[in-house]
Amino acid sequence: MHPYPESPKRYDAIRQALEKTAWADLIPSEAQDDAHLKAVHGEPYIDFLRTVYESWSAAGGEGDLVSSLFTDKDGRVPANPAAATGYYGFDTTPIVAGTWAATRAAADACLTAADLLLKGAPAVYALCRPPGHHAASDRFGGYCYLNHAAIAAQHLLTAGPVAIIDIDYHHGNGTQQIFYSRADVFYVSIHADTNWEYPLYWGRADETGEGEGVDFTLNLPLPADTGDQAYLLCLESALAKILDFSPSHLVVSAGFDTWMHDPLGTFRLTLDGIAAVGAKLAEFNLPTLVVQEGGYDIDNLGRLATGFLQPFSCKE
Repeated sequence: MHPYPESPKRYDAIRQALEKTAWADLIPSEAQDDAHLKAVHGEPYIDFLRTVYESWSAAGGEGDLVSSLFTDKDGRVPANPAAATGYYGFDTTPIVAGTWAATRAAADACLTAADLLLKGAPAVYALCRPPGHHAASDRFGGYCYLNHAAIAAQHLLTAGPVAIIDIDYHHGNGTQQIFYSRADVFYVSIHADTNWEYPLYWGRADETGEGEGVDFTLNLPLPADTGDQAYLLCLESALAKILDFSPSHLVVSAGFDTWMHDPLGTFRLTLDGIAAVGAKLAEFNLPTLVVQEGGYDIDNLGRLATGFLQPFSCKE
């Protein structure tokens, strides 16, 4: 899609809306060690993201780097950087000049937020872009490169088990893959049914984990045209499962593409419905890190974010 729906305008819209509130305390992120990234992503993959665009440009490449040939990872990494994009990517998500800087900064924001939680803050929101929940341990796609929520959750494990609830319209296949065989992170996703919606190949209700991770993944796919009432009922059942898990921290992958007018979604949540989702999560009364994922209606994104986040400002 041109222009790409994932753009700096998303960040600007939310930040401008937050700056107008009386309750948002904006804090700059701090640079974080690469060791946090390597705890979730493979080092060769990180090096690829860090260097591929510069290498491609140095070899004469121009514009956006997009692959048209992909592998299921049973082959070897090509020396040609453009070809390597198809090795590490699973769709036609582009890599552009600012991709690494943006996703690396987003990881810093999420880790800074996690540190604030570990120091006793009741709730922190990481305003970042691009999103991250489609990024697996060594694959990118869906405009996601590093999995910021997973990186933050891994860091929070120093204080005990972590639950991740993904409320983006799209299933967080990357987050699922990273924690699928583990019992220390409970991953819950409420999303559009992937029999017909992106990312298509993951996110069915019978995907519940493997090995030590059996029953620590919960997928709750919903049909098109899902509205406030049905969504909130699904959220209540998800929170009951999280309560049984008894985590020390909650990470929320917050996408606002569930909004009724989002150009990439088919759900019908209203502004009041999205605010009610935020209120239910805030009432859960766990130290909570909210990580920005999707949401592409730029004109309304700021008020969707502030409506969702405002209930967290009342946490003590």
